[in-house]
Amino acid sequence: MTTLRLAIVGAGPAGIYAADIAKKADRGFDVSIDLFERLPAPYGLVRYGVAPDHPRIKGIIGALREVLDGGAVRLFGNVDFGTDITLDDLRKHYHAVIFSTGAIRDADLAIPGIDLPGSYGAADFVSWYDGHPDVPREWPLDAREVAVIGNGNVALDVARMLAKHVADLMPTEVPPNVVAGLAASPVTDVHVLGRRGPANVKFTPLELRELGEVPDVDMVLHDEDFDYDEAAKRAIATNKQVLVMDRILQGWRKREPGTASRRLHFHWWARPVEILGTDHVTGIRWERTEPDGMGGARGTGEFRTQEVQAVYRAVGYFGSPLAGLPFDERHGVIPNHEGQVLGDDGALVPGVYATGWIKRGPVGLIGHTKSDAMETVDHVLRDGSMWWSPEHPDEASVVELLESRGVRYTTIEGWHLLDAHEQSLGVPEGRARVKVVARDEMLAASLGASAR
Repeated sequence: MTTLRLAIVGAGPAGIYAADIAKKADRGFDVSIDLFERLPAPYGLVRYGVAPDHPRIKGIIGALREVLDGGAVRLFGNVDFGTDITLDDLRKHYHAVIFSTGAIRDADLAIPGIDLPGSYGAADFVSWYDGHPDVPREWPLDAREVAVIGNGNVALDVARMLAKHVADLMPTEVPPNVVAGLAASPVTDVHVLGRRGPANVKFTPLELRELGEVPDVDMVLHDEDFDYDEAAKRAIATNKQVLVMDRILQGWRKREPGTASRRLHFHWWARPVEILGTDHVTGIRWERTEPDGMGGARGTGEFRTQEVQAVYRAVGYFGSPLAGLPFDERHGVIPNHEGQVLGDDGALVPGVYATGWIKRGPVGLIGHTKSDAMETVDHVLRDGSMWWSPEHPDEASVVELLESRGVRYTTIEGWHLLDAHEQSLGVPEGRARVKVVARDEMLAASLGASAR
C-alpha cells in the first residue's frame, strides 16, 4: 500500500487539526484525507459555539481555512454520518476513520423543576444566537429576570448575550432573526450562580475583562463572597490567571452602582437546589455553600431564593452516540485509549479512532484540540496492522456513492461561495458579514446555480 485513505467525521477544529497533522507527519507513505461534516459549512464549534462578539477567538478560522484551502484535504459538507454515509460504507472506502464530532448537548442538572417551561440548556441558546441551521429561528426572550447556572466561559457568554444591548452586537455577524429576538427582550437583571468561590471560577481572564466593558450594564457583587480562606489566598498568590481574575473582580467591587438599564449579579457559594414554579419558571432556590478545605464546597444549610422567569444551565456539554460505535453513557464520549477506540469488551476496535471532545469530554480550550489530535494521529499512522482493507479505496468511488444516494454535498469551493454570499449580505449594513441561518439558503449559496 502506498496511500492511506483516511476519513475524518466532523470538520470542526479537532477534525481539521487532525487532517493537517496527518498530512504533515513524517511517514513512509502518502495520505489521502476526506472530511465529512453534517452541516453545509465547516469549522464546527468556532462557527456555532463561540459568541458572535468574540472576533478574536473566531480568528482561529483563518488558520483552519489555510488547511482546507491547501488542496490536500477534501471536504464533503451536508453529509450526515449514520444516514448519508455509514460505518460500513467507510470500511469499504477507507483504511481508517477518525471521529471528531464534538459535544453539542447540554449536560444534565438533576434538580427539581429543571424541566419547567422557561428552563433552558445553554447549548441550545448558543446554537440559536450563533445561527445554527438545525434549531428553531425564534427564542422565547420574555423574562425580565434571568438566572444562569455555571461559572465557565459558556455561562459568561450566555449572561453577556442576555444582558448586552443588541445595538452593541451590530458590528458582528449576528443573524437577523437573532437581532430581532434580542431587540425585543425585556431583560433587566441576569443572575450568575456558582457553587464555589470567586477564586475557583473557570472563566478565562479575557472573557471576564470583556464582560466588564459591556455598555449600560452594571456589575453587582457581594462582599460576603470575598471572605477568602487560606486555599483561595494561596491560589491567588501562586496562579497568575487566578490573580488576574481576582484583580478584575476586585475592580468591579469598587464600582458604585450606576444608572445602567441592565445589571449582572454574581452569586458565589451558591448551589442551585430547585427551580421554582408550576406551569413556568418563577424563581430559583439555592443553598449557600462554604469551602470544604479540599478545594470544593459543602452546604451550610442556609437557603436563598431569587425571583426569575427563566433559567439557563451552563454546566457543561455532553457528547452524543454515533451509529455502530461504542459509547460511554456516563461520560458522553467514545471509549478510547489515547484516541484508539475501545469496544464493549475493552479491546481495540480496528480502524476506528477519536479526537476532540468526543474523545476526552468537553474540557479545555479550542487550542487544546491540536495536541489532542497529535496523539490520535500518531496512533493512526503507526497502526498499519489494524487498518481496514477497503474494497474501493479510490477517491472517485466516494463521490459516486454520495451522488448515487442523491446527497447534496458541499465542498471547499462551495464554502467559498457561501462565505462570499454572507460577506455580501453584510455590505449594505456596513458589517463584515451576516451569517446565513437556513440550511436551504446555505445549500443554494454553496452549490451555486447547479444543485446536486
